[in-house]
Amino acid sequence: MAAATVRRSPYKDFLQPALQRRFATASLFVLAIAYLQALLLANWSSLFWSWFPLGPTGFRAVSFFFCGIVIIILRISQYHPGLRTSDSGVHTFFRYAPKLETLETLLTYTLSAFFFAFIYLWSLPEKLGLEFITYFTADRARLNEKPLFLISHLVLLGTYQTVIHLFKDVDRLSLGAARPQNGEAKLEVGDASVQVRRFRDQLPTMLVHTINQSISGLVISALVYPLTVRGPVWRTTLFFLRPIYNLPRSNMLPASLPFSFSAILRCWLVSLMLLFGWTAANTAFSLFLVKNPVKNGNPLTSDSKDPNGSLLNGLKNKKLSIKCFAMWELAIIARDFPDRRKAIYEDIDRKDGPMWSQVYKICLETLKSIETNIDTYIAPPTTPASTTTEPSPPAQKVRTTDPPRDEAIFQTLPPKRGLRDQVEKAVNQAALAPGQVSQLSPAAKKAVESAKQQLLKMQKDATGTDDTQGLFRDWAVKVLHSAAGWPFRQHYRRRLAHAVLGEPYGEPSLYVNAACAVSQLALHSLREDKYGNVQRDVAAIVRALTGVAKKLESFGGDAGLATHWTDVEGKRECPEVDEVLSALRDALARLIEAFGPYARDLRLSLTDVRLAREAAGLVGPEEGMVEAKRNGR
Repeated sequence: MAAATVRRSPYKDFLQPALQRRFATASLFVLAIAYLQALLLANWSSLFWSWFPLGPTGFRAVSFFFCGIVIIILRISQYHPGLRTSDSGVHTFFRYAPKLETLETLLTYTLSAFFFAFIYLWSLPEKLGLEFITYFTADRARLNEKPLFLISHLVLLGTYQTVIHLFKDVDRLSLGAARPQNGEAKLEVGDASVQVRRFRDQLPTMLVHTINQSISGLVISALVYPLTVRGPVWRTTLFFLRPIYNLPRSNMLPASLPFSFSAILRCWLVSLMLLFGWTAANTAFSLFLVKNPVKNGNPLTSDSKDPNGSLLNGLKNKKLSIKCFAMWELAIIARDFPDRRKAIYEDIDRKDGPMWSQVYKICLETLKSIETNIDTYIAPPTTPASTTTEPSPPAQKVRTTDPPRDEAIFQTLPPKRGLRDQVEKAVNQAALAPGQVSQLSPAAKKAVESAKQQLLKMQKDATGTDDTQGLFRDWAVKVLHSAAGWPFRQHYRRRLAHAVLGEPYGEPSLYVNAACAVSQLALHSLREDKYGNVQRDVAAIVRALTGVAKKLESFGGDAGLATHWTDVEGKRECPEVDEVLSALRDALARLIEAFGPYARDLRLSLTDVRLAREAAGLVGPEEGMVEAKRNGR
């Protein structure tokens, strides 16, 4: 009987349960906030039912929780690691606005706001005057516009929050990096106390953000509601309520707007509650889902029957989120877990090659993709090749007789001498040969020149210059300096991140963790690699890191990517690329320090060491040349 083979569990079998646990933790915080909001609206005439979870307060809490949990569900369906890479805001808009995810975000926020408004109105007592139907006499029912304005305000607030959500790219998850630390490295496990502390520290920022957004949303609603929303909402509500209540047949709007002080204050308070719930849901999701890929103090794949195989499956995954988490786990293993490092060194009987060889190849391919991204960005656009194949011309037959003569057989007509013919000739010459001498008469030439001088004089009097191109450029620069020109600016930061990190998303931690993982595995191999397989690849690692670091440094310098003319601010900084370059330099410095004495045995020439020291920032180019000359002697 054949022996049973060990099943290699995919990496997502360990990542998804971890993300689900973090989703549950974030949901608990949203539920707690929903319960506090339900207590604020409770009727405290009964001390027991005002807080008891199985009463009206519990129903309100569950309803408010639904309004917050749909935001977390939206984040789960649309989350992505890495920033959106594009050259300008206009490029980003035209790339993502037509997508279905944009409509999904709009519907989620507006439906959440619509449901929240009805639960809030249901929770208020009748004495506040926010019921839908009011009675002036016994049978004289009238539609109350105040609750309509409150509902419209919250729906408009949901639309406004959708714009903020998409503009700030709230769906992005900023993953961490396992950078080596000086001294003893401590891995943050992320227990419950740490999670609560991190969320608690964000409360002041969340409160300030909520107040600012609520004031801005109230101003927008006060301007938009009477101009666009008021009439359709009034007529639609009357259409649905007339079969139930004895309402007037006229759809005429009330003479006054529902902008009393009490209505405005009530709308502001309810917008505070709704926005704080949304902000808390987004903050909890962003905080808890970017924890270290660790479970109970061990890497996620430690529970697998084949930990190395599951980790390799994640590193080879084409989905960016899974690959980023797997690379993060590899960097943590390389830094903090000796047993897993030894398992990588000693796993030499794998089907596709030793574990170290595959890990080393994946890390270097990830880092070298930076060079590929840069080359792709600066390469001139290529014209798409035609997909249709033209039919080959048929073979010509051999002619046995002379071809027919191509001569005029009719007598040519004499040229016409009329005025109309002369005008046609002048027009044809001006259209077909504009470089020839003009056929206009001297009087016409004088009139055209006079009109041209008058136009130039009017332009100079109005603008002070007669340079049309310069005038257009000045106008464009003025527009770019204003707030309306921001979407059209191609900032140096956006362009450099686009060129280095690739598109459509670029995650710096992927490259940082790749550099840290391969360098830390190489460093620890001096004591832990009993087979000595790693030392054969140290020279290739040093050369690869040196090449990527030098190309990245030169491309991001003054002689590399030039500042675009629309970048009126002219700031030449990019923290995302600086983080990657810093990780490459740190990895090179540690490798040179550890393997420098063995450079000759590792087949590292003096030139390789000098270039690596220059790329790591240990010596400058001038010092490196002096050192090379001294070693040459």
